[in-house]
Amino acid sequence: MKLRLGTMMFLEFFIWGGWFVTMGSFLAANLGATGAQSALAYSTQSWGAIVAPFVIGLIADRYVNAERLLGVIHLAGSALLYRLWKSQGFADFYPYLLPYMILYMPTLALVNSIAFRQMADPSRQFSRIRLWGTVGWIAAGLVISYLFSWDSPGPMARGLLRNTFGMCAAVSLLLGLYGFTLPATPPRGRTGGNAALREALGLDALGLLKDRNFLVFFAASILICIPLGFYYQYTNQFLTEIHVANATGKQTLGQMSEVLFMLLMPFFLLRLGMKWTLLAGMLAWAVRYVLFACGDADARVWMLLLGIALHGVCYDFFFVSGQIFTDSKAGEQCKSAAQGMITLATYGIGMLLGFWTAGRVADHYLSRGVHDWKSIWMFPALFAAAVSALFALIFRNETPEYPKP
Repeated sequence: MKLRLGTMMFLEFFIWGGWFVTMGSFLAANLGATGAQSALAYSTQSWGAIVAPFVIGLIADRYVNAERLLGVIHLAGSALLYRLWKSQGFADFYPYLLPYMILYMPTLALVNSIAFRQMADPSRQFSRIRLWGTVGWIAAGLVISYLFSWDSPGPMARGLLRNTFGMCAAVSLLLGLYGFTLPATPPRGRTGGNAALREALGLDALGLLKDRNFLVFFAASILICIPLGFYYQYTNQFLTEIHVANATGKQTLGQMSEVLFMLLMPFFLLRLGMKWTLLAGMLAWAVRYVLFACGDADARVWMLLLGIALHGVCYDFFFVSGQIFTDSKAGEQCKSAAQGMITLATYGIGMLLGFWTAGRVADHYLSRGVHDWKSIWMFPALFAAAVSALFALIFRNETPEYPKP
């Protein structure tokens, strides 16, 4: 079972990491996209995340087995990625990117739901399965940077960046077929009347907001994803513009550190509790952006590499811990909807605001085709520090608990 679920996670995140990391560089170098257009492209992820809770609430928790829905979505996604591979301009690119992300983002909640349903104690077991998603992301970056050299300097290599979409189309086809072999994850069942409507729309998960700690966590998830938008949208372009070699491959240091901290996370959760684990992840964002602001491609390249390596703390301690926290709070009838709702808060509302803000800030600090990266990175550093301080004051510490089977 671990092998089957680990393979699912590997393929799921190989697809995302295979094109999402380099899209900013591709848009700027090949399509001549502005900061606003880059923000528009990256915000498709957020629109997909906003739709995700309704897809999960209407379908996965109610009508269709989660593993079958996962398979169907990735088969359709493969066709859209193929069209992105063949697109020639931003006007041709965007109309296929938007429906693809609307389809893809619900699968993040689906793979979590499939995995959680096979576990007796997710707080101990989930991180070991989820780390294979991180390995998949790493593998995609290494293939792009070191096997094919699609992100190397020069116009020919920049043109080859579009091949990332073709590669991911093939892997999406594979995952679509593999999805139908995964453990059966049937819907929890239906009820009648108004309760049925609440289930269908995923509204039962909104009841979690009555819990004070979950409400604080939900708000913090939105706010901390505003600085996160800067990382996803501009890190690869930043490293490329300042002439860091094999930028995509070096970015996999972040996912490599994810593997380490994913294994350490159960220790932190059980020893320190949820508050300090989440707070460590939030503070790491502020430290990372300061390192980006002060580093360069020469003597201070170590600062950039350290900032990238902090991704393990940033992502695992906040996002993966948050998924475990959400699952522990959710009732049996709305676990998938609850995961969809937290996806809405993070990858949806928060990063939609983040991508928009990042585009505006980057365009503001652009002069004669040159970005003032130090000023750009200090903005999310200060923002993340402020959100962390508020969270530390309001959130009450606790350790996630599950009923004994």
